[in-house]
Amino acid sequence: MSYTVLARRYRSRDFGELVGQNAVAKTLQTAIAEDRVAHAYLFTGTRGVGKTSTARIFANALNNPKGDQAITDAIMQGRDTDVIEIDAASNSKVEEARELIANAVYRPMRGIKKIYIIDECHMLSTAAFNALLKTMEEPPAHVVFILCTTETHKVPATIQSRCQRFDFRNIPTAEIARHLGAVLKEEKREATPELLHAVARLAAGSMRDALSLMDRLLAGTDKKLTVPMLEELLGLPEAQLVSTVIDAISAGDAGAALKAAGRLLGRGTSGDTLLGSMAERFRDLLVIAQCGPDPELLDLPPEVLAEAEAQARKFDPAALVYNIALCDSVAKSAKNSAFPRAVIDAAISRMAMAERFASAGVVARAPVAVGAGAPVKKA
Repeated sequence: MSYTVLARRYRSRDFGELVGQNAVAKTLQTAIAEDRVAHAYLFTGTRGVGKTSTARIFANALNNPKGDQAITDAIMQGRDTDVIEIDAASNSKVEEARELIANAVYRPMRGIKKIYIIDECHMLSTAAFNALLKTMEEPPAHVVFILCTTETHKVPATIQSRCQRFDFRNIPTAEIARHLGAVLKEEKREATPELLHAVARLAAGSMRDALSLMDRLLAGTDKKLTVPMLEELLGLPEAQLVSTVIDAISAGDAGAALKAAGRLLGRGTSGDTLLGSMAERFRDLLVIAQCGPDPELLDLPPEVLAEAEAQARKFDPAALVYNIALCDSVAKSAKNSAFPRAVIDAAISRMAMAERFASAGVVARAPVAVGAGAPVKKA
């Protein structure tokens, strides 16, 4: 039998299985219970947060109140006759929209509603959106539209005003890590808590991305999964060496910072990956310096948090803001530079020598007294 990836095998099949979207699930369940189901919905959010899965779960709850397994399977696999899924990327023309409108007048074959799930709806052409306008405003009583998109700003305001909008938030790192742990338990595999947290953080709020990363890890080894395995697989900079770079910068030791960065680059870490990891670390330190170790703003395991708190005390918040901006700027410029390594090394040295650059700036701006041998006036 062919292998089915984790993201498909562990896709949510009911409201109780949805991860990180409790408010959306509760509202939709209440709408069904109180018979206040709207004729059109707009599900928005970044990739992999559960928009299409929620649309299928909602459709199943509407059309399959008795929980018939065969109907549930058909809806979840996108092959039910009354729940029609349309990929707007490949069905963007006005002709497809007119065909949809023409078929909408026919009643569902076995369900209560005829439900159209239009995925990536922002890909529809302007003409297709215009064709849908009237039908979406006053559709037949048996029709429900569910539009899913990652780019809400591309959906015309005239369409949005005809829909109930639900914004799907990025899934918190802790919830992704918990779900990954449950998945690995089902798969009879082991992983360290640090690995689960690292994968969850790399997923940046997307459950699908997290499961795809986990698939790659599982395919690469039959041993217990650890953070070094993840770093080797993805070419990520070793966390301890990144921390060494940060410590050297805080101490003003440009030489030590360059040596640690050089070891990372010598192991195959790309320059933009190194700068991105440094920027993320500086961001953590900035949050700690300004807000304290707030768990709502920081996704760090306890042992890493303790180290980050110690590092944050060594930096001025203004310097952290500057370092983040410098990492971002240099990551962009290095891609187009004929000497990317020199640009990166100069940026790291600039961070470590911040006090000296500040002193030089003060001297350059200071007024000089008239007369031979007059000393430079320092601020």
